[in-house]
Amino acid sequence: MTIDTLLSTIKRVHFIGIGGAGMCPLAEILHHEGYEITGSDNNESDTLNRIRALGIPVAMGQRAENIQGAQMVVYTAALLPDNPELVAAKEAGIPTFERSKLFGAISRRYKNCIGICGTHGKTTTTSMTMQILMQSDLDPSAVIGGRLPLIGANGRVGKSELFVCEACEFKDTFLDLSPKCSVILNIDADHLDYFKTMENLKASFAKFADMADTVIYNGDDANTLDALKNVKGKNFITFGLDAKNNWTADHIAETEGAFFSFDILHDGALFAHVQLAVPGRHNIYNALAAVAAAVYAGADAEHCKRGLETFFGAGRRFETLYDAGGIKVVDDYAHHPRELAVTLRTALEMKDKRVWAVFQPFTYSRTYMLMDDFAKVLSLADKCVLTEIMGSREVNEWGVSAKQLQDKIPGAVLIGDFDKAADYLYENVRPGDMVLTLGCGDVYKIAKKLVQKYENR
Repeated sequence: MTIDTLLSTIKRVHFIGIGGAGMCPLAEILHHEGYEITGSDNNESDTLNRIRALGIPVAMGQRAENIQGAQMVVYTAALLPDNPELVAAKEAGIPTFERSKLFGAISRRYKNCIGICGTHGKTTTTSMTMQILMQSDLDPSAVIGGRLPLIGANGRVGKSELFVCEACEFKDTFLDLSPKCSVILNIDADHLDYFKTMENLKASFAKFADMADTVIYNGDDANTLDALKNVKGKNFITFGLDAKNNWTADHIAETEGAFFSFDILHDGALFAHVQLAVPGRHNIYNALAAVAAAVYAGADAEHCKRGLETFFGAGRRFETLYDAGGIKVVDDYAHHPRELAVTLRTALEMKDKRVWAVFQPFTYSRTYMLMDDFAKVLSLADKCVLTEIMGSREVNEWGVSAKQLQDKIPGAVLIGDFDKAADYLYENVRPGDMVLTLGCGDVYKIAKKLVQKYENR
């Protein structure tokens, strides 16, 4: 029985790792559709608090008894095969599906699925697109990798046939989706533990594009152009800063604090003038992609302008957690060298004094393969604090350590304990400094501990 068929016959679904950024919105969507949801996780998080607020019971720690009563079990790709809940479900004959399979089934419930993919910028662009579509009263459903303040969640259930989703290439999971429109932001070297080569990675993006009727893509990105060179018969729409693109920007002006205003041009004609409320030149590209996707879905110029100008960022995307006494604490999901470079350069443009990079490496394979790139970009910061590597789904077969990365960054400090890291920052950060917690794991907890210290003093 396919997952699509099963979903029409069952009501009780259990999520192993329900607090994950990709799991949480799927659980929320099924909850709003009337399913009885339960979940488990190993770490407390903001997403778990949001899940519990919906009345969904969450067990801390993963034990076989947690799956009792479930008619379907959904698990995250990060799960190890010997997970006690997964083993128990299989022994009991309960259908089990990796998260991407459920995601794909949900995407097929909508006639117009817009899948937004790319190595960098997925969450921000998906959030920008949703901000525009929500303000256009188009009532979309969504799955986003971060919390969108406008809806206070990672996902929502609308009443239209429009579904906007963040599509991740990790282990080809985005190929389980059924997009009518594929948006490709960029392609960069990542997840090479799985893809092995850039050619394999680009081939996957080509498959994702080929699944759709309309393809919106970055016409300035060489890897994207190479990936799409053999994709034919689509409605192609391009965006970028080169004037040859369908959607582009002109009269770009940087205002104080690395914020940008510009004219959006559509096929050479003025579409709208916008002043972005999120910093960084990279967000011009994200905004152009969001406008292209939103207009494809039915939005007009007025709502595109209003949506972009009232978008102040998604959760964990250059999110300001504290700004007082001359000290700013910002949290960002950046976990790839290119993302770190963009985020750090934006921070350095915004501050006259020191920028602290507090980085948690994520996965042993990425840390090992991109070690020198990480060292180079983290050296941009005035001060660097490292935590231990969050291995997540991997066994450390590379023998890599955070100490090896520390040795390549002049003056870097390695602090494994989050409480001690927050103490160190509290004792050494000075007025005028910006503290940036960086990584896709739980490094944000250091930022929150630091903020609590400032608020209690």
